[in-house]
Amino acid sequence: MAAVLVGQFHARDAEGRVYSVHEFQESTPSADGLAGSVPVTTYKLAIGDRVKKLDDNQFLLIQSDVTIVREPDTYVGERPETNVVS
Repeated sequence: MAAVLVGQFHARDAEGRVYSVHEFQESTPSADGLAGSVPVTTYKLAIGDRVKKLDDNQFLLIQSDVTIVREPDTYVGERPETNVVS
C-alpha cells in the first residue's frame, strides 16, 4: 500500500486556530493482483494527527475530537505576478 500526497489546505476550529491538513490517496492492490482497485482518500495534519472527513468542508481531529472547517482559497483568479529587480 502506497500513499501519495494529492492536496493540502488549511482548516480552522471554533476558537480560530488554523490547522494544515494534508490529503493522501492510498492505493491498495486487489487480492488477485489486477489493476482497478479504488484509491482510498485519507487526511492527516501536517504534524501527523489523523483526521476524519465529515462532509465537503468539515473534518474531525480524531485524537482531540475537535471539528475543523476547511478555509476557502485565499486567491481569487490569478496570483499576482512577482517582479524581480536586478
